[in-house]
This record gives sequence, C-alpha cells and structure tokens, in this order.
Amino acid sequence: MKVKMLLAVFLLLAICSNSYAQDTTAEGDTTAISVDSLRLPAPPGNLSGRDKPNDHGHAIILDWELSPDDGGGSNSVLRYDIYKWVPQLMLDINLVRDSIIIIQKIIRKTTDGIEEGSQADSMLKVFSKFSKDELFDIRNRLTDHIKAENEGLAEASKSYPENGAWLFIDKKPSGTKTFDHIGSKEFKSKGFVPDYADLYYRVDAVTITGAKASSEIFGPIQSSGQWYNTYRTPVVFSVFLFTILTVFYVMRAKQGADLYVRPLGGIEAVDDAIGRATEMGRPILYVLGLGSAADIATIASFTILGRVAKKVAEYQTELLVPTYDPIVMTVAQEVVKSAYLDAGRPDAYKEDTVHFVTQSQFAYVAAVNGIMLRELPATNVYMGKFFAESLILAETGALAGSIQISGTDEIAQIPFFIVACDYTLIGEELYAASAYLGKDPVLLGSLKAQDYAKAAIIILAVIGVIVAQFDFGHYYVDLFEVVN
Repeated sequence: MKVKMLLAVFLLLAICSNSYAQDTTAEGDTTAISVDSLRLPAPPGNLSGRDKPNDHGHAIILDWELSPDDGGGSNSVLRYDIYKWVPQLMLDINLVRDSIIIIQKIIRKTTDGIEEGSQADSMLKVFSKFSKDELFDIRNRLTDHIKAENEGLAEASKSYPENGAWLFIDKKPSGTKTFDHIGSKEFKSKGFVPDYADLYYRVDAVTITGAKASSEIFGPIQSSGQWYNTYRTPVVFSVFLFTILTVFYVMRAKQGADLYVRPLGGIEAVDDAIGRATEMGRPILYVLGLGSAADIATIASFTILGRVAKKVAEYQTELLVPTYDPIVMTVAQEVVKSAYLDAGRPDAYKEDTVHFVTQSQFAYVAAVNGIMLRELPATNVYMGKFFAESLILAETGALAGSIQISGTDEIAQIPFFIVACDYTLIGEELYAASAYLGKDPVLLGSLKAQDYAKAAIIILAVIGVIVAQFDFGHYYVDLFEVVN
C-alpha cells in the first residue's frame, strides 16, 4: 500500500514538473505587453560575482554596471530582475519541497496562501485524500528523497545550458548595482543554494512598460564557507587580551595578593542587619527569587546566602529561606548546612530552615508575604532573579518594618527595589558581591580583570570621540568594526 501511495505521489510531481519549469522564468514579469513594439532598454553591463566572504557558504555577491537607460526619459529602467540558472534536478527538488509544504498545511489544517485553481490547490486536493499517518510517512520519505537528490546537484549543474531553466530570484529598484544572493544552508528549504556547485546568473533591466534586456550571463561561480570570519578579528583580539588579564589576576590572587574590591553598601550592611535581628530577637528572611539553579543571579545569591547563614549561626539568630524551585531548595539546604558547619554550630541547623513553598509565582509571593506579616523579620534579603513580584515583596517588607537588602540582574526590577529597599545591589554588583564575600581567587581575579577591561573600553571610547573630530577619525573607527 505504501509503495503504491508513493508511486502516486511521484506521478503527481512528474505531471506538475513541466508546468512548474515553464513558469519559473515568468515570476519577475508584471505585464504581458509585447516587446516587439517597444524599444528595448540597454542591458546592464559587466555582470560579475564573487563568493560572499566570511560566511557559512551558500551565498554569492553580484555586481553590475547600471543600464545606460537607468535614469530619465521615456525608456527609463524601472527595476532589475535577477535570475539564476538551475538544473532540472533543482526544479524537481523544489517541487518536492512545495509538496512537503502542502502536506504540512494539511496536517495543521490550514490553507493559508493557496489560491483556488493554482498548482498548489491541485496538490492540496490530491494529498487531502490521505490519512494523517500516511501524510507523515509521505513527508518523511519526500524529505529523505530531497536529501539524497541534493547530493547530485553539483554534478547536475555541469549540464549548463542543457536540462535546466532560469529561475527568478529577486528584483531590485533602478539605481541598484549590487545584490547579495544569500541562500539557505538547510537542504529542506526552498532557498537552498548548494556549495561547490556551478552557479550561473543574469540580470534583466526592466522598463515601466515591461520591456526588458538581459545582461551577459555570468558563471560558473561556486559558493563555499569559511572557517574563520576575518571581520570578527577585533573580537578575537579582545578576548585574547581579556583572557591574559584574567589569568594574570587569578594567579596574583592565588599568590595571596591583596586585590582591592570597591566596598558594596548592601553587603557591608549585612553584618549590621544580622546584629539588629539578634538584638531584637526576630528572624532574618532570605529570598532567592524565582530563578532556577542554573541562573547566574541565583548562583551568586548562593554565595551571599552562605555568608549570611554563617553569621546567623555565629549569632544564633533564626533564618528563614522559603524557595520557589525544588532544585534551588536542595542547593540552598547544602549551602546553609555547610555555613553552620563552618561556624562550628552544626547542631543549630534546622531542616526546615530552607523549605519549598510552590512553583506558582504569585502563590509563592503570597506565602512569603504571609511569613513577613506573621514573623515580622528584622531583616529581609532579596538576592537573585525577580520579576513582577519584586515590588509586592519589598512593599510588604517595608510595611513589616524590616531592614531590606536587595540585588538582582533584572534591569526592569531594579527601580522597584531602589525605592522600596534600604540597600540595593545594582546589576553586576550582585556578581561582584559573591567575589567580595567568598574571596575565591578565581572570582576575585576575574572581577579585577573585568574592572580593567571596562576602564580600557571607557578610555578607548573617549579617544574615539576626540579622534572622530578629525578627518582621519574613520581609520580609528574601522579598527573596532565588527561585521556579522
């Protein structure tokens, strides 16, 4: 049954292929006026092309001289139509791709973009007779067929000018004299352009009346990918320098050098806040936010939690850590347990110090707010990933009379923390806090390297502003230009 089904499909494709090939050269036309009664415009001159540099391949850049009629007058060129010669094999493959698109539309129960009476409509009626399982099977087999046939495109392209047709690619307005033909690297895409296959192009100058004149045919030319993008050399150079800087300061930190880190008000206030909670006999609430254990902000928060938990253990103050994510809860439990052990008070650690609440955002916020209003913690610490709940938490904490210290890398939430909390770590200060507290050589070294890299960027930017005032300023700008 499957064999007969596929035979029927390929028979349908064979019937459609002739009309498909006949229509390929007509896509750029907008009128049916006979050119015999019209004076043809002068064709574009010196069509040339080159492989697009610094890319993944599958792309060609075309250049041509403007038609002498590209300008004023009754025979003015309106646009340029770009065509590519493709072997019959490519036309057949494109037809199979169209079939796959039609099958996908049937599976999704949509007919968007299919005109009644068109070739696509005919294919739609045929494929609609198959069951969903049969359609999946046909689609997979046609995909395998395309993949196998694509391997023969390089050989088929050698048959130029026999066994092929000119395929309309795109059109450009008058005055244009270059075109980047950037094809897809995905063989299943209709815009696929094979690498290492002979490609031929022509450009037609078209007037407003529909008269057109073709340039000389350019080709063969082949596209290919490059392993290194020279446009990104400034990035490589910057990464190389930053790596050297990071390694240098990490080694210095490991040798015991005293690397200065700017004091952070929010972290300096942690000890005072813990002391206040101890004197008042009220707990400390630590909120890790709504991030996962893989988020950088949450990882940085773990380090700060360890510092807070160690001080809490030394002062014998109660600590409350309600969590949103089960994995975050597990990690936080180990962090707090280790902090109590380092403080020499492992017996003071309670299993319910770190507890799971819920993974529903506002249900979690409601629960934390309830803890604030019931327990009236002396200090609230918000460190991690926060979203719409940030202001709700901070306002409730202010209502409970708590000292509040916050930090997040979510830019949109920082203003809410600033207005509602006593201390706020802004953006990357949250990351710096983990290095500041942990004193780990790798963290300290990388932090110092970042500081010097930022200073270098600021200096280069200032120099750029000054140099840009002179005629030779563009040379300086070109040094740092990065093109994708």
